[in-house]
Amino acid sequence: MVKLRLKRCGRKQRAIYRIVAIDVRSRREGRDLCKVGFYDPIKNQTYLNVPVILNFLEKGAQPTETVHDILKKAEVFKELQGNQTK
Repeated sequence: MVKLRLKRCGRKQRAIYRIVAIDVRSRREGRDLCKVGFYDPIKNQTYLNVPVILNFLEKGAQPTETVHDILKKAEVFKELQGNQTK
């Protein structure tokens, strides 16, 4: 099973996170399948590769709670629903 989860990067006290598609059995810093975006909680910046994220979600990938909140804020799920009705 594939999950969309956060992978910690950066230095001490200045963490940024990559949003990655990763196998459930891998650890947090393990090898990812694909990098699909990043999130900087300090600057409150987010970059999302929306077509790739939609592709993983359509194939059954499950986002973690935090990634789900980030995607919800970016309105990615509205685009997913729009793609399913076509």
